[in-house]
Amino acid sequence: MNIVNLDNMDVKGISIRTDNLSEMSPSTAKIGALWQQFYEQLAASLTQGSNVFGLYTHYESDHMGSFDVVACSDKLTVGDLASFQIQSGEYLVFKGTGEMPQAIIDLWGEVWEYFDNDTCQLTRAYTTDFEHYINENEVELFISVKHA
Repeated sequence: MNIVNLDNMDVKGISIRTDNLSEMSPSTAKIGALWQQFYEQLAASLTQGSNVFGLYTHYESDHMGSFDVVACSDKLTVGDLASFQIQSGEYLVFKGTGEMPQAIIDLWGEVWEYFDNDTCQLTRAYTTDFEHYINENEVELFISVKHA
């Protein structure tokens, strides 16, 4: 893991509102269907060099509250897509490899474990967090942080 400073980045995509409790049950989970819609409707419009992100934003509070999830890219130009922004700031970067979606599920588990540790000197900022899909088997997870 390492800390990086990022500038604002504009992205476009499709979104849903959910919470972690809802995502624990297949009957109420929405994120899987969001990604299915993204790949069925928008993936063909991605150009070479497009970056695909899973953006988490508009947090109600912390990991217990509601938040928006956006399946998006920095280079989508089709249709009437909503615009969002990855906010500038400090991010702690976690890296994972393996078959999706299990690799990203495991990586989020690492994030929760890291921030639950009593010796952790960072706290989550709950501004924007995002998954950057490098390829079909590699992902980076950027968590907005502030110093405790």
